[in-house]
Amino acid sequence: MEKQGFWQNVWHLYYDGFRNMTIGKTLWTVILIKLFIIFVVLKLFFFPNFISHHSKKGEEAEFVSTEITSRQ
Repeated sequence: MEKQGFWQNVWHLYYDGFRNMTIGKTLWTVILIKLFIIFVVLKLFFFPNFISHHSKKGEEAEFVSTEITSRQ
């Protein structure tokens, strides 16, 4: 019997597990869609790039430092 390395054992474990899934594939699809919504859609609509809209190109650090010191 041939001895396999740790990473090969891990790869075969996950490969065989995902290949034999039935309902798990659907659940993973739902998880990936939710992650897409969280990281892409919400970022676009709820977290705009505030610093680039309110400062000039190359002066972002100055804008942040003045905002931090002026809000105290």
